Amino acid sequence: MPRVVLVNPEIPPNTGNIARTCAATCTELHLVGPLGFEISDRYLKRAGLDYWPYVNLHYHDKLEDFQALVAKKGGRLIGFSVSGTTSYLECVFQADDWLLFGKETAGLPPSLRDKCDRLVYIPMAQPEVRSLNLSVSAAVGLFEARRQLGYLK
Repeated sequence: MPRVVLVNPEIPPNTGNIARTCAATCTELHLVGPLGFEISDRYLKRAGLDYWPYVNLHYHDKLEDFQALVAKKGGRLIGFSVSGTTSYLECVFQADDWLLFGKETAGLPPSLRDKCDRLVYIPMAQPEVRSLNLSVSAAVGLFEARRQLGYLK
């Protein structure tokens, strides 16, 4: 099953909302530090409601730790970015994909974007809108991957 990875998230409620989505879908959530908040942040906990016991949460102090895990477990890195070259709707997702999302203010670091097997974007009709909310983007990407893989039945 695809996994969701947040690289340097900054806004606790976004991460909490994504954790809730991951709990509901039995999806692993990987947080890559440094985070822009404490893991004990009350807004993070509040957004995740009482679902935290159901979140399969993994924390990596730094990007290199996460990359070592990927090297060990395998799977493709699918980066979501406004600078992506392919719509996420044209991406054929695989069960062992890592769905990567960057921090709210800057997206994925360029060094990580360069390592992605695919760099996808979510199409938006209004060119003046720079990006979607992180929790919305993660849900859109995760549910499309799950739909393609037959996990929505």
